[in-house]
Amino acid sequence: MDDLLDQGETCSKNRVARLASLASIAAQIGYKRRPGRYGGKPAVVADNTLDRQFEVDVPDRIWVTDITYIRTHEGWSYLSVVIDLFSRRVVGWSMQSRMTTDLALQALLAAVWRRNPKQKVMIHSDQGSQFTSTEWQSFLSKHNLDASMSRRGNCHDNAVAESFFQLLKRERIRRQTYLTRDAARQDVFDYIEMFYNPTRKHTNNGMLSPVDYEMKQHKMNMAGV
Repeated sequence: MDDLLDQGETCSKNRVARLASLASIAAQIGYKRRPGRYGGKPAVVADNTLDRQFEVDVPDRIWVTDITYIRTHEGWSYLSVVIDLFSRRVVGWSMQSRMTTDLALQALLAAVWRRNPKQKVMIHSDQGSQFTSTEWQSFLSKHNLDASMSRRGNCHDNAVAESFFQLLKRERIRRQTYLTRDAARQDVFDYIEMFYNPTRKHTNNGMLSPVDYEMKQHKMNMAGV
């Protein structure tokens, strides 16, 4: 039986689609890309220092940040997150009705306030205008943060942040349109603070949640293991 499972079975795409339709099975995917103009020359661009080195063995050494959008009947709501690569924990986030530099800065400020890092932290982002502005650069220099940026148009350079947004939209949002921005914010809060950080298991963490993984590593360090 195991040998048969390992071999798999050849099946055409049309048959898979037909069987999935009969079983009422559909893939959970996020929103389509927002219509609009993309491009333009960023103001300040940093090198891709991270270079897809997503495995980090100490906390608060490398953070990644990104922005996504969520539909509500009041209009778009924008979510910015900051994730610690050490544990994949969301250490800061912010939601606003406009996708501005302040949105990204509020998420980063929340991360700095919550983690209070003692050493310099690399913060990796894409080349969006929120992350290439003079306000962003000024904040980084004042809080001992070093910028790293993805190459232009290469989402794989920030794969961890992209993966988090995919999880959020697949596991919680599921293409729904929230009644209000406040309702969207409450649901995002519940997902991040009540489920993702303390409960959701990650293969990267040895099947521990971000919070449990950090606690385990802290206890091991205290014990000198």
